[in-house]
Amino acid sequence: MNSLVRALARLGLLKEGLDYKLIRVSLIVVFLFFGYTKWFEYGAKLMVPFISHGPFIFWLYPTFGFRGASRFLGISEWLICILLIAGFWNKRLGLLGALGATVTFISTITIIPFLPNGWEASAGGFPAMSGDLPFLMKDVVLLAASIYLLRQEAFSISGKT
Repeated sequence: MNSLVRALARLGLLKEGLDYKLIRVSLIVVFLFFGYTKWFEYGAKLMVPFISHGPFIFWLYPTFGFRGASRFLGISEWLICILLIAGFWNKRLGLLGALGATVTFISTITIIPFLPNGWEASAGGFPAMSGDLPFLMKDVVLLAASIYLLRQEAFSISGKT
């Protein structure tokens, strides 16, 4: 076991703050690419089942229309991405980005119980996922990463370790 730990140290995986930076960069990439897809017709079409069944985002279509809802989400995701990038230098902006990411993933996770045909009946239903549901399950981990980053930013701003 000690040799494994030494190997991890040589690879740089035990450096102070590496986890924080990896999570921040990972969330930046997620928001950058997911925000990008919202600008195109195919991205707007992919969002229909999620927006239509989201208890916190159902209002987007009546408010902004089909393409407007997708663009609203794209702008929101890019704003969060920019705040997360800025967080490397300004922890208060990083805190806002982490808060935005947390709210985003809470909003998407709450879609899970309302997504039609999400649990495969032929396999006994829950927990056999089907349809669009497996796509949303990644957001459970992304929520945890967002909360971790939110916590780290809050500690940094408050002066606690």
